[in-house]
Amino acid sequence: PEMMDIWHTAVQYHFWHTLALLAVGIMLSLGLHNRWIVASGGLFAGGIVLFSGSLYVLTLSGISALGMITPVGGLTFLVGWFCLGLAAWRLPARAG
Repeated sequence: PEMMDIWHTAVQYHFWHTLALLAVGIMLSLGLHNRWIVASGGLFAGGIVLFSGSLYVLTLSGISALGMITPVGGLTFLVGWFCLGLAAWRLPARAG
């Protein structure tokens, strides 16, 4: 049951950050291109690999040392959200 909870956490974070990556892709396709948006996309992808990936491997292999990678992935997610917020704040206002 404990491993199922860990797996569930990995899936949840993977899901939400995949949606964030989709939003980044949509912004880029709409021409809202700046370095902060690009950085946030890379950080979300890296966070998925580090956070969710380490939890997936942990639950499948039982290697508890992989749990040390998970906080790095969480920090990567946080920096990604910070970059996306900064990108939104710096976008020029469009007159309707």
